[in-house]
Amino acid sequence: MIREPKLYTTSADYVYHEIRHKIITKQLKPGQRLPEVNIAAELGVSRTPVREALRRLASEGLVMIIPNSGARLASPSRKEMENTYVVREALECLAAELAAKNITERALRRLEDTIADEIRAFEEKNLELYLEVNEEFHRIIADSSGNRVLAEYIENILARTNAYVMFYDPFYDIEDNPSIEQHKGIVKALRMRDQEKAVELMREHLKLSLLDLRKPEE
Repeated sequence: MIREPKLYTTSADYVYHEIRHKIITKQLKPGQRLPEVNIAAELGVSRTPVREALRRLASEGLVMIIPNSGARLASPSRKEMENTYVVREALECLAAELAAKNITERALRRLEDTIADEIRAFEEKNLELYLEVNEEFHRIIADSSGNRVLAEYIENILARTNAYVMFYDPFYDIEDNPSIEQHKGIVKALRMRDQEKAVELMREHLKLSLLDLRKPEE
C-alpha cells in the first residue's frame, strides 16, 4: 500500500510520525539504538525536533532514553508485558462494568463504526490504522464509564500496550483476527446492559490479546 503524504504542524511532529511508522512497519527493531544525529541527517531536520520526538515516543513506551547513552527502541520483557496487562485488565473491566449502565445509543453506534473500520484496516494490513481504531474502541468504552479519572488511566495504558502490539503482534502474518469477533461480543453485552457479561468478555479479550504477543520467554 502506498502511504499518503501528511501535513505536519511542526518538525517534531514530522519526526515523531516517521519514527513511529518505521516501528510499525518493522523497519526498526526492539532495543535498536536511535542516534539523534543520524535521524536528523536522514530526515533533514535539526537535532532539537528529533529530541522532542524521542521524548514523545518515550512517554508512549516506545523508546527508552538513557542518560549519557542516548535513545533506544524499547524492548519490554515478557514479565513487564504481563504486569501491564494485569493493570489494564483491572481498569478496563471496571470501565466495561460501568459502561454497561451508562453507555448511550450514540456511543454504541460509534463502537460499531470502529469495528467496521477495524475490519477494513485488517483487510488492508494497515497496522497504523488498526491501532488507531482499536484504541478508539477501548477509549469509547472508557469514556462511557462516566469516570473521567478511570478514562485517563486507561488512555495512558493503551499507549503502552499499543507499543507491545507494534513490537510483537503477528499482525502481518495472520489471516483471521479474533479480536474483531471479541469486540462484537463486548458491544452486544453493552447494548443488553449486561454488566457481568461485558466484564467477562473484556477480561477474556485482554487475556487473549496478551497471549497473541510473540515475545520469547525470558
